[in-house]
Amino acid sequence: MNPGRRSWRATLIAACVALFATFATGHARATPWAEVGDIQLRSDIQVLAAAGLIDNVTMQWPMPWGGIVASLDKADDLEGQPEYVREAAERVETMARREVQTDRMNYDLSADFTNLPDVVRGFDGMGREDVQGAVSGEWMGSNTAIRVSVGAQTLNRYDHQTLMLDGSYIAQRIGNIAFYAGYQTHWWGPGWDTALSLSNNARPFPQIGYRRLSTTAFSWPILRWLGPWNHEQFFGIFDDPRLARNTIIHGTRFEFNPFKGFEFAIARLTELCGTGHPCEFSELFNVQNGNAYSSKSKDEADLDFRYTSTFEGFTYELYNQEMNRDTGPFVHSDTSHLFGASVWIPVRNTAVRFTAEYADTISTENFFSFGKDFYGITYTDYKYVDGWQYRGRTLGSSLDTDSRLASFHASWLGPQSVTYTLTYYRAWIGSPLTNAVGAQYSASGYGNRVSTSPVAIDIAEARLKVPFRNLSVEAAVRLQDDQPRPDKGFAAAGELSINYRL
Repeated sequence: MNPGRRSWRATLIAACVALFATFATGHARATPWAEVGDIQLRSDIQVLAAAGLIDNVTMQWPMPWGGIVASLDKADDLEGQPEYVREAAERVETMARREVQTDRMNYDLSADFTNLPDVVRGFDGMGREDVQGAVSGEWMGSNTAIRVSVGAQTLNRYDHQTLMLDGSYIAQRIGNIAFYAGYQTHWWGPGWDTALSLSNNARPFPQIGYRRLSTTAFSWPILRWLGPWNHEQFFGIFDDPRLARNTIIHGTRFEFNPFKGFEFAIARLTELCGTGHPCEFSELFNVQNGNAYSSKSKDEADLDFRYTSTFEGFTYELYNQEMNRDTGPFVHSDTSHLFGASVWIPVRNTAVRFTAEYADTISTENFFSFGKDFYGITYTDYKYVDGWQYRGRTLGSSLDTDSRLASFHASWLGPQSVTYTLTYYRAWIGSPLTNAVGAQYSASGYGNRVSTSPVAIDIAEARLKVPFRNLSVEAAVRLQDDQPRPDKGFAAAGELSINYRL
């Protein structure tokens, strides 16, 4: 088929699905967990965790509703909390109880339209393409949840799949564990704009796994000191066009809350098997990965830290994520860094969240060797030239390798539950050394996928999210002084996202 004709056909299919999603009707969605994307929900949950009303195990999404509901049921000091904390508790509890309703069929319909997709894709990322839409049907019982989601999108130079099943899954609860299979979006880390190893930047890949549903602490005396904890593990497959076809990815993550306000998490992701590679699952246990024990897999390991507390009625958080391309944090690690801080300032019955964040995917030799950098290797290596990506997008930072992102947010919930967000980004995408030095590690001389050559971009964004009963409308306006190469120059974008629930 002619490429131009194929592009128009894909655009027409995506637009038709998006329009149907806009005007169709259904019931409210029910899910066993809070999913990636709702920035106000995440903000409310963080406020409640800082106040001690729920367990401070909140860096791992999706986040099961069961633990949140159980914690709020036990909370007995709401009257002593500031008004914005009480309002956040009411919103979260109302949403949680609505989402966990069982034994009925539910529907969810969404559409997104833009003339230029956002360069930076944070926790609340909107559309990945010019037009996309999806229709979902879900049934949730007392122990089983099933969602079938069918969508379509326009195409880009990497992703040529028009029809999407993103968000579809089946989950089965056995005791305190939910086993699932499907296309799940993850966000691992404390950042609001970047998760270094696993984020919503790439489309979800097919996977099977399990996650803990309650964050109850160990009863064993030796482990009780770890406090509330969470755990997830999955196996996925990269079934997209790539040099090493059908690569397997394994992820496991533990998160702990050893004392009030402090969260610590450790995670490891491993890419193995695939065309031209040995399929040795013993690699999952090879944590040395040094010269004496050369790994046959590609590994990423995370260490996440966050401290959240309150002071004189203000809620604040300080957080850090360290991602090691190999295993050890002190030697042979190739470390990327993320730092951030937020403060919630009370305004009447709500609070304005101010966040400053900085992420750097230029690998340093280890945790502490700032200035001793390695280029072109953060999301790839000589073994897996395709790298840490799925359908053309990096699994972690939306700016890909050898990039830096500084971001500043002001976000607040106004009257009639309208959410306002103002954001400034300074994005340094790629480096002159990316291709030159990366060629030493990658047979293809791996470069940055976002920009064909280095560029620095200033981006200003204003967002407005308005709920109308069962309809939620989010609009964004973005201005940027330059664009990822090969495009150049000033650009203005508008985006409209519509979600319908009845």
